[in-house]
Amino acid sequence: MPHMNVAVLGCWHVHAKDYARSATTHPDTTLVAAWDHDPALGRALADDFGIEFTDDLDALLARDDVHAVTITTETTAHTEVIARALAAGKHVFTEKLLAPTVEECERLLDQARAAGLALVVSLPRLSHGYALAVRDVVASGELGRLTYARVRLSHDGGVHGGEPGAAGGWLPDRFFDPAPSVGGALTDLGCHPVYLTQLFLGEDPAVVRAVYGRVTGRGVEDHAVVSLGYADGAIGVVEAGFVSDDAFTVDVHGTEGSVHYTDEGARLWRRGPDGKVEDLPVPADAPEPFAQWVSAATGGTPTSGAVTDNQRRAVELTRLVVRSNEAAGGNA
Repeated sequence: MPHMNVAVLGCWHVHAKDYARSATTHPDTTLVAAWDHDPALGRALADDFGIEFTDDLDALLARDDVHAVTITTETTAHTEVIARALAAGKHVFTEKLLAPTVEECERLLDQARAAGLALVVSLPRLSHGYALAVRDVVASGELGRLTYARVRLSHDGGVHGGEPGAAGGWLPDRFFDPAPSVGGALTDLGCHPVYLTQLFLGEDPAVVRAVYGRVTGRGVEDHAVVSLGYADGAIGVVEAGFVSDDAFTVDVHGTEGSVHYTDEGARLWRRGPDGKVEDLPVPADAPEPFAQWVSAATGGTPTSGAVTDNQRRAVELTRLVVRSNEAAGGNA
């Protein structure tokens, strides 16, 4: 298939327009339609992109001229909508989490492989140059034995930038409703620090502890800290929040030095055991997940057969998010 027509399924998530825009700018895709069970959300996106809107999902999935879909429904709808898209023979690109539980993730991946369809989850920061550079420093062994990693990602969407007179910020109120969202800051924004920490320290910590807070008093946590204890003694710390200034930092420490990144000035640096600091170049980004998906779907080598690295990481991300939410217990 040299070219794909893409439809948006669900406009619940704030990244719906981002992926729709990707479908309009990628040379091998054309955006053709949008669906949502909420006509207000669906029509708004369709009008913005000048495409057709429908509230009939079955009719849209039955169209032969729709080859692929992006999934940006509420998280609780992922399993059903993705399964229906795969059953209709559509390639799927989905916002994280792939599904609310590991069992649902694995069922969807089995379905995609059996059908020979490309299923890719948006884990974009794994493709960013700084992540690749930190990964390579860690893999080189020059930090010695790894002891600690901390990844923080936050924005103020829960408190600033909303409509004049509104109680909240620019992040829609639906993100604070536990029914469709599955969770709050950790389950959404916190996915990025989770999968990066897994990249550096490993995917399966022995111990997970979590503290969730509600500065805004909403139905889900608006900031969170998760501590991970690994069998080799290393400790990971994941931080995410909707109620602080924009911030993204990465710190990885070992017995022989450390490596750090901040998006303030896009600075990457390494500190040696003697305290000497060396600035490092930030490499170019690798192809983003959307481009990886298009390549897999249009290149004739979709995700049948072995589990792809993206899919494996998506499952392990879900596993650790579920463990974190369970660890938060009564303060979740």
